[in-house]
Amino acid sequence: MIENSDFIVRRADHVGFSVGSLDLALRFWVEGLGGQLVRVGDMGGEFLGEVTGAHGASVRMAIVSLAGQMIELLEYRGVDLQHRASRPFDPGFAHLALIVDDLDKVLARIAAYEWRPQGKPQVIPGGSRAGTTVIYAVGPDGATIEFMQPPEATKNCNAD
Repeated sequence: MIENSDFIVRRADHVGFSVGSLDLALRFWVEGLGGQLVRVGDMGGEFLGEVTGAHGASVRMAIVSLAGQMIELLEYRGVDLQHRASRPFDPGFAHLALIVDDLDKVLARIAAYEWRPQGKPQVIPGGSRAGTTVIYAVGPDGATIEFMQPPEATKNCNAD
C-alpha cells in the first residue's frame, strides 16, 4: 500500500477471459477444473461500450468460482473479433496461476478440453518457490493458465 495515496486498492475481485464460445469455456472451467457456476447473464448497450470500449457489442457472460477466485467469462458478439493469441513475452500478456496437487492429472484432464501445455513441466530450482513444478497451458481461445504444484504436493502424489 502507498502511504501518500488518496485512495486504497482493497483487493482483487475477479479475473476475466474473453472466449469464443461461452458454452465450451464453461465446460472447461466447471467440468474440467471443478469450478462452481455462480451466474450467467447478458450485457450490452451504452454500459458495455463505456466500460469496455466495445461499442455496439453484446456479451454473454458467466461467473465461475474456483479455489476462492472468481473467473469472469465473456463471449463478445457484434464486434469485429480478431483472434490473435498473445504470447507470454508480448506486452499486455496476462495469465492466471493456479496451485494444484497433481500436475500430471491436471494436464491429462485439460487435454480433453483442448488446453495444451507449452512444453514440459519444470521444477523451480531456487528461491522461495524452490521445488515447485510449473507449466503454462494455453486454451483454444489463447487464454493461459500457469499450473503450479508445490513440493509438498509432489511428495503426496508420489505416495499414492
